[in-house]
Amino acid sequence: MTKIAILGGSGYTALELIKILLRHPHVEIAAVTSRQSDTPHLAELHPSLTGRLALRCEPFDAERLAGRGVQCVFSCLPHGASMAVLPALLQRGLRVIDLSADYRLRDPNVYAQWYGESHADLTHLAQAVYGLPEVYGDAIATARLVANPGCYPQTGILGLAPLVAEHCIEPRRIIIDSKSGVSGAGRTPKLATHFPECNESVSAYQVGKHRHTPEIEQVLTDLTGEPIQVLFTPHLVPMDRGIFSTIYAAPRRPFSEHELLEMYRSYYVHAPFVRVVEHLPATKD
Repeated sequence: MTKIAILGGSGYTALELIKILLRHPHVEIAAVTSRQSDTPHLAELHPSLTGRLALRCEPFDAERLAGRGVQCVFSCLPHGASMAVLPALLQRGLRVIDLSADYRLRDPNVYAQWYGESHADLTHLAQAVYGLPEVYGDAIATARLVANPGCYPQTGILGLAPLVAEHCIEPRRIIIDSKSGVSGAGRTPKLATHFPECNESVSAYQVGKHRHTPEIEQVLTDLTGEPIQVLFTPHLVPMDRGIFSTIYAAPRRPFSEHELLEMYRSYYVHAPFVRVVEHLPATKD
């Protein structure tokens, strides 16, 4: 049984992570931390966990977590906060899976450009493995620090990986049009996600400057060996959760629908989290 801890237990990311881990036969959730001063019970933060996980949130203390036998830590802290605390865990030999953006971009200059602050943990940034198993599965298996992918990049990368890996499309003529549910903006109340503002409305945001753009380009460049450039536009749609991405690319030669299906099936034949279907997908599939 692997003992794990979760940092930042109050948000939607932590809630979904806990639900997954509670179904895992070889995991014990030993601790959940929160930056809230009153250290509430988890069930107070997430009523759906009542009777499922009787833990009270606690302040972060790397020494205490290591002393209690925690072997792996998931960080659900926001970007900037993760890189401030994770070095203390890594220095004590714990494995870390970071769900923030702090360790996704290898180049600290690119991180500073897109996130508006300098990276505070260059040592561990160089060691981080991007946590997309369909692309980096072998490296993830032995990594001490895994940088979990962003939400939009997963759809863009998985949708393009077979074509990019086989050099089937032009590397600088790629358009990703994505629609996301409101929960993707997090649990903290904001005007844009206030019900009267977002209900019965679709809106584009951060056009040409969304932080997930360099993340997508970095991974696709790894796959093809040549610089990839994408035009990525995210939209907010009035649903709770889910992402729907439509991707446009210029093929280097004509492809039949059958050829494309076989290419995707072959590429993802050993990928249990990816389903290749012939019907047009929907977020409720």
